Amino acid sequence: MHRRYRSIFFTLIFLGFSSSLFSQGDEGKKLAQELVEQAELVMEATQAMDVARDLYVQAVQADPENIVANYRAGDFHMRTVGKDRAVDYFLKVLEIDSEYRFDITYWIGRSYHYGMEFEKALAYYNRYKTKLTERDGYRGRDRTELGDVERRIYECQNAIEFVANPAHFSIVNVGSAINSEYDDFAPVVNKDETLMIFTTRRRDGNLNENVFSDNKPYEDIFISEKKNGVWQPATNIGDVINTEFHDSNLALSAEGDQLFMYKDDNNGDIYEAFRKEDGTWTYPQPMDENINSEGFKESSISISPDESILYFASDRPGGQGGIDIYYSIKDENGEWTRSRNLGPVINTEYDDDGPFIDYDGKTLYFSTQGRKGMGGYDIFKSEYDSAEGKWSEPVNLGFPINTPDDDVFFVSTEDGKRGYYASVREDGQGFTDIYMVTILQEDEIGDEIASKNITPKDTEVEEPENTTPIEKVELPEASIDYQPVTITVSVVDQNNQPLDAKVNFKGKENGRAAGKSKAGRGTYEFKVTSPESVQYRLSVEKSGYVFQNIDVNVPAATDKPQSVTRRIRMRTLTVGTRKVLRNIYFDFGKATFKDESYNELNKLEAMMAQNSGIQIEISGHTDNIGTTAYNKSLSQRRANAVKNYLLGKGIDARRVISAGYGEERPLASNDDEKEGRELNRRVEFKVIGK
Repeated sequence: MHRRYRSIFFTLIFLGFSSSLFSQGDEGKKLAQELVEQAELVMEATQAMDVARDLYVQAVQADPENIVANYRAGDFHMRTVGKDRAVDYFLKVLEIDSEYRFDITYWIGRSYHYGMEFEKALAYYNRYKTKLTERDGYRGRDRTELGDVERRIYECQNAIEFVANPAHFSIVNVGSAINSEYDDFAPVVNKDETLMIFTTRRRDGNLNENVFSDNKPYEDIFISEKKNGVWQPATNIGDVINTEFHDSNLALSAEGDQLFMYKDDNNGDIYEAFRKEDGTWTYPQPMDENINSEGFKESSISISPDESILYFASDRPGGQGGIDIYYSIKDENGEWTRSRNLGPVINTEYDDDGPFIDYDGKTLYFSTQGRKGMGGYDIFKSEYDSAEGKWSEPVNLGFPINTPDDDVFFVSTEDGKRGYYASVREDGQGFTDIYMVTILQEDEIGDEIASKNITPKDTEVEEPENTTPIEKVELPEASIDYQPVTITVSVVDQNNQPLDAKVNFKGKENGRAAGKSKAGRGTYEFKVTSPESVQYRLSVEKSGYVFQNIDVNVPAATDKPQSVTRRIRMRTLTVGTRKVLRNIYFDFGKATFKDESYNELNKLEAMMAQNSGIQIEISGHTDNIGTTAYNKSLSQRRANAVKNYLLGKGIDARRVISAGYGEERPLASNDDEKEGRELNRRVEFKVIGK
């Protein structure tokens, strides 16, 4: 969107945030209709789906019975972020008029699917499948075909299996030096993991001050270096590589001196640039016709460590279907030969994209929509057997690295212990964030001790000739068959009635999600197997309620089953409700967040987004160490920091106020460090309007 659209955009937003937003009756219906019309104008002028989505949400708040607003609020959530939040709007559409959209039960299933409530998703998918069978002759535009719904059912069944048997990955956000409040994706690293190049749509540092038609900045390529084990703040790679239009990186050679990019020319071509000795880059040049095709799209690429083979994706005709993965071999003259399709072992009739050839030169990671996955693109790997001259059957990397949404563009490190990819996850700092995946080794997971060398009891052992006495050594006992610890979480409302909610259980150190199953209404079970005691964070969210973030200690696994139970009582969001944000941490004497704060901050932002009618006060508090004036100033700055984070996420400024009370409102005596001053150093929120 160019400058001439900005006045339209901000005028619409100003009109949308009327003080009468939450009025009822005829005024509410009138306001809702105005907001729907404003959302339509936004889409006509800018294609800013996130802005239109928020206007539709406000329209629902003004008039909960407005079926158009409900449907579009759900639809636009499905098209942007928060796909799992769409379900409440779709359910309301079904309640108001079950025939408003023929396939509304399919879309309810899709939202539950994204929210990882697979049993509910299956129920609605099957309900829609029955409707299709009964009304086979219906051919309206709002019909989703039988093949699509059967595919979703298959994905849900797979997902239940994957979540119950999670893979051993730790997934951690790489932090604010790399990620921004905008989309950050397509990370690539060099061999020694000291250089990361990625694509971002952030505003700061972007070469184009204008925005694209979706009201977001253009894509630019950024770069970060790792020093002393820490990624440095990313910067724009420069105007030799970036232009005033979309620029996206695709791959980096092992030495970090050859960069591959995607540009929209010729319907989508791959370009390459080389890094010079002084650290600058050559101007990007398109690859030749053996790689780029005329009129078709080449969307991703990877180069082997010895730079002799290229693997890339293209939608050119002649493949297995959709996007396929191809390869090209470099000849003795250093030229790329005619590309060939990798064939049906790798490619499917669906889209197959995002190839990455590992540093071993034989393991290919890629994303596909056509195999046994959880939904969208799942990441798979396959190994090439040079003796047989063929690829192995691809294997799904499993949950939690794969989700019901698209998971693409995975790259690994030379030592094979880590990888990087982009994903939309709860602990993100913006939309899509970059994450580091640690592939846990055998000594880091519960069943690792199977690798110990123990002599079987029935094996004869020849006595050594040397009879010199040696120190007695305790031999290890036989391997323990570790049994998982079952964590049962019961969620209830203020009347102690069971309450279905969004419940997650993740390791505090590694961020790895425990496998989840639903044991009944409001009851969830998680399985954890660890030879050592470990800390997990339990999070519970529900629209209309205060979120909960609770630390749970899971005992070390033994050969006997163990259980841990937690009962979570959810409080409704009413005027006067307070919550201490215990998991927001600041640097000493400062108002800057520590990295471990973002999970709590994002839970607060999600609560505000899901409950668009509430207004809150963010308050900062300190102990009595320091002067009164200093404590008041510090508490105000910290409260402001939380408020500004929410505003940066799109929460309207009129819904949040901040106040610093210093040492004025202690929760306990300041005489005791553990039970007093520590409790008094806090940030909390209070609902002040609804």
